[in-house]
Amino acid sequence: MKIDLEKYLDVVWVSGGRTFPELDCYGVVNEVRRDLGLAPWDEYPGATRADLAELANEAALQHAGSDLVEGAVAFCYQGSVVTHVAVLVEVEGRMCALECNDGRNVTVLPVARFECRFNRVEYYA
Repeated sequence: MKIDLEKYLDVVWVSGGRTFPELDCYGVVNEVRRDLGLAPWDEYPGATRADLAELANEAALQHAGSDLVEGAVAFCYQGSVVTHVAVLVEVEGRMCALECNDGRNVTVLPVARFECRFNRVEYYA
């Protein structure tokens, strides 16, 4: 299923945001997964960046590790701490990370460029 990236131009980053168009990095992951026809992950209402380590531990237990496939969730590490999440989307035949950040709202970057910003990135389907 092809995703309409223009929809995400309306997203405004809000810490703990789970209702379109007010989303944070985890909120945009589930919005994209729904738009791709994939099951969203648990919503974790109000969870913020401080809660990402717990979410990463649960993801590792509940979801299989994944290759670079559309809809996979990227858990991004600075040192040994998860500091950010994103979701993979296919754009013009190549895999990209769609993310939401304070101040920049939604951005889409090729995976290699996205991964350079973190010590480690793990993907879960």
